[in-house]
Amino acid sequence: MMGWLRSKGKTSNIAAKQDPDSKAQDSTEVSIEEISEVEAFSSSAGSLFAPRLFDETKPLLTVSGVERSFSVGGRQLDVLKGIDMALFPMQLIMLKGRSGSGKTTLLNMIGGLDQPNKGEIVFMGHPFHQSGDDQRTLVRRKEIGFIFQSFALMPLLSAWENVELALRMANVPRSEWKKRTAHCLDLVGLSKRMHHRPFELSGGEQQRVAIAKAIAHRPSLLLADEPTAELDSQMGAQVMAVFRDIIQAEQVTICMTTHDPTIMEVADHVFEMVDGKFINT
Repeated sequence: MMGWLRSKGKTSNIAAKQDPDSKAQDSTEVSIEEISEVEAFSSSAGSLFAPRLFDETKPLLTVSGVERSFSVGGRQLDVLKGIDMALFPMQLIMLKGRSGSGKTTLLNMIGGLDQPNKGEIVFMGHPFHQSGDDQRTLVRRKEIGFIFQSFALMPLLSAWENVELALRMANVPRSEWKKRTAHCLDLVGLSKRMHHRPFELSGGEQQRVAIAKAIAHRPSLLLADEPTAELDSQMGAQVMAVFRDIIQAEQVTICMTTHDPTIMEVADHVFEMVDGKFINT
């Protein structure tokens, strides 16, 4: 986000010394600018139900020449080795590969949870790879949703309360909570189970609550790390059907990791990863 979130014209150190409140004022201005500019590039600013405005022929996100390495025991471990890919609006994209192939690391890069050592990630026309931590957090809260293998639900909260909590954390106006929570739970087929807590739900139902929670703030991009890994084949197929429904209803793009061959036929595109590289595109 950098360029589109960076503050402009900060006061000088001399001016700051002359006016002890200048630093606080400048910090406030940066915060307001960051928030307003994130809203400006948002595809659904202003409403959780408004139609999205995008060109389906242009990628929502591009990854160009991305490399990522880590230092392990004094040695360099190369995890991603020159990744190129594009995610187009309203598609279901799968990253296929064995454990350790680099697919989760790539998913973290796409979601702004980590940054590449080399290469570019452009999200909604903006250089996401150059953003600072705070700016990436703002974009994630507005435009990206995450689904994890472990479901990541609050155990003492009902399905309804878990989804509502996601709206609260995304600073969605309270007036929209009830309608949006009901909509999301209905979309994943849990309207009749909305008041049950996670331990009262099956694994497939818990995953669907996690999906409803991830789409609550209406992101443009949904990232899922092996969402069917803990489910049997029947429940896995149900989750894939939910993903397809969400793509149409929410106009969202989904990128997920998997090593399950039984679900790949529903994808619009599958990228196979081996040792940090794509072997097909």
